[in-house]
Amino acid sequence: MTQSHARISKAVIPAAGLGTRFLPATKATPKEMLPVVDKPAIQYVVEEAVSAGLDDVLMITGRNKRPLEDHFDRNYELESALEKKGDAERLAKVQESSDLATLHYVRQGDPRGLGHAVLCAAPHVGREPFAVLLGDDLIDPRDPLLKRMIDIQEQHGGSVIALMEVAPEQVHLYGCAAVEATAEGDVVKVTGLVEKPDPADAPSNYAIIGRYVLDPHVFDILRKTEPGRGGEIQLTDALQQLAQDEKVGGPVHGVVFKGRRYDTGDRGDYLRAIVRLACEREDLGPEFRAWLRRYVAEEMQQS
Repeated sequence: MTQSHARISKAVIPAAGLGTRFLPATKATPKEMLPVVDKPAIQYVVEEAVSAGLDDVLMITGRNKRPLEDHFDRNYELESALEKKGDAERLAKVQESSDLATLHYVRQGDPRGLGHAVLCAAPHVGREPFAVLLGDDLIDPRDPLLKRMIDIQEQHGGSVIALMEVAPEQVHLYGCAAVEATAEGDVVKVTGLVEKPDPADAPSNYAIIGRYVLDPHVFDILRKTEPGRGGEIQLTDALQQLAQDEKVGGPVHGVVFKGRRYDTGDRGDYLRAIVRLACEREDLGPEFRAWLRRYVAEEMQQS
């Protein structure tokens, strides 16, 4: 029988990474502020949290991340200039980011991995379940993954992670889950987790993608978690303990996602994400798709 649990209202977005794969662009600009068409990647993530009903957002930042705060703050000079021009459309776009949610910020200080970044949220979150959204994964708003995860957490308690089936040769790029089927087709029971295993040692091809709904007991475990792979405190290691002992923080479930996901953490995937999203835009798509067809046709003729 399912149980009723406290409604989740808080989202945590780790954003302290250095973005070294995008150097030199990220030398002075946070990777989260790189544009995906005409919005920074981080805004898509905040919009996703808000769409799922989470209007209290904490960003875990670091040095050189001040532009994140500026983007979600008011810019009165710009707004005044647009208002004087009568440019209501652009004024609305500028104001949209500052009106999205109540945002808070805390610095990670010492970048010691995702687990440590999540632990930095403990004073703000308290003893409530909460969501974690990684900025490298953009989930299409037509596929409400986070809302589904919240629903599962409210039914079963514990923690819920987002899973995606990947090719066996890609397993080493992700955290990987051992799972058992449940009565719901898109939900599995997680019995174990391994961070970036060798393909031969992987328990399955279910990879963790960047969405989590976590029981606050994860903080207690993270405080005791030793650095793991890469010398960092791994959130996967803490979740492994939760999966092994349901008495501490409840069970761990996984929602298997088969929708539209845009990976902006890799340069090639970042470019593909921009093309896909631009093609689907009503204001840009028709002209852009026509150009893209011509470009591909010309390249095929030359090859």
